[in-house]
Amino acid sequence: MSAFSHDSHDKYKKISPVSIAIDGPSGAGKSSLAKNLAKKLGFLYLDTGALYRTVGLYVFEAGIGGYETEKIEACIDSKNIKIDVFYKNGEQKVFLNDRDVSEKIRENNISKYASDVSKIPKVREFLLKTQKEAAEKNNIIMDGRDIGTVILPNASVKIFLTSSSDERARRRYEELTGKGKDVDYNAILKEINERDLQDSSRDAAPLKPAQDAFILDNSDCISPVDTLNKALNIIKERLPDVCIR
Repeated sequence: MSAFSHDSHDKYKKISPVSIAIDGPSGAGKSSLAKNLAKKLGFLYLDTGALYRTVGLYVFEAGIGGYETEKIEACIDSKNIKIDVFYKNGEQKVFLNDRDVSEKIRENNISKYASDVSKIPKVREFLLKTQKEAAEKNNIIMDGRDIGTVILPNASVKIFLTSSSDERARRRYEELTGKGKDVDYNAILKEINERDLQDSSRDAAPLKPAQDAFILDNSDCISPVDTLNKALNIIKERLPDVCIR
């Protein structure tokens, strides 16, 4: 993994890179919030979940089960998997072995694989270096499930974005039905609850708020803009001189 663009504010760059960590459960809206914050602050956005999804896609296409830890570790050791991150018009693009998989990794069947591989320490180690290097060189916003606890323990601002499982299931249901897909609300809710349990109980970097994280529950937020404004207030409280576009 290598390529990262630089479009951070010079004001911060001259001092030291500023990092913002956004953690939380699946479906809370972390990616949307992180992307909107990056635009408002002029920071680089790194979607770490996309990296795990890319490893998951590799495993899926290799015909390996997400539970076959030894085979997955062998793939990492073989160095046959290469992941690159590029930015086009401000949007993150992920390449797997020189193939753009930015859309492919978003398919529903890859979510389970992403969750499975994220439990494997060797996979997390494989991705850790790139994530840390990105924060050392850029004003950056990252979202995931262990950014403030493992990836960026010294982040300038840490936000734990959460929402009730019912509300997250409702949003996902409306998103999918809005695209004309035939889905069952109860099945989505069940999947979310199972994902929460798996993420919070895994041995490697379990999902939990960092001790110094601001807890932002957006269950009652009317729109993503409402969540964005609350997050901006948190950031301005911690970084009063922050520039907002």
